[in-house]
Amino acid sequence: MHRLKCTVQYDGTRYAGYQVQPNGHTVQEELEKALTKMHKGRRVKVTASGRTDSGVHARGQVIHFDTDLHIPASNWKRALASMLPPDIHVAHAEQVDNDFHARYDTTGKEYRYFVWNSQEPDIFRRNFTYHIKMPLQLEAMKTACRLIEGEHDFTSFCSSRTDVKGSKVRTIHQASIEKNGDELTFVFKGSGFLYNMVRILVGTLLEVGRGERKPEDLKAIIEAGNREAAGKTAPPHGLFLWKVDY
Repeated sequence: MHRLKCTVQYDGTRYAGYQVQPNGHTVQEELEKALTKMHKGRRVKVTASGRTDSGVHARGQVIHFDTDLHIPASNWKRALASMLPPDIHVAHAEQVDNDFHARYDTTGKEYRYFVWNSQEPDIFRRNFTYHIKMPLQLEAMKTACRLIEGEHDFTSFCSSRTDVKGSKVRTIHQASIEKNGDELTFVFKGSGFLYNMVRILVGTLLEVGRGERKPEDLKAIIEAGNREAAGKTAPPHGLFLWKVDY
């Protein structure tokens, strides 16, 4: 038996999230189905760096699985491409030590959230950007981003449906916004993220952008330690798991 590590990209539009569940079509299910077929019906379990919600996309999800097939790592990419649907793609495959763990060995993650800020929609980006017609105050949102950076208890930015029992302290190394024409890219790099954390951060920053909150309110929201203090959860389709660090 040896262990393979793969970087996986997917368009989450038609999936009920990454993780296998009883009543929804998922990315993990498609990956395991393809691998089981390659292993002549023997079930192969896939472990990911973390799960993504229904409608969320990934450019850099990382998985590992164990196999007894003697296929060169470079050929796995091509073999899986022929068995996976067109909205899931294995971008890279390599053999790793048998003690490598896609979830527990992560040192950090990067998420990006895309907003289309224009009166007119871009229908070709409708599954990958959140369309907001109202002009947004970019500088105010950038000021608010600086208050997110650093080590904080992010309880206010965690869904009440979380199953995290321990500390909600996380370190955000970068919170920034890039503007490219009508598209805004919110970039978050951190040690780890709580359930719905990025989408709640974006929803709160957008309230700052609309003038419904002041940038300095972020400090009080963090200190409140209460989900009710933060803004609405931004919709899933603008969110990408961009990169996982090891």
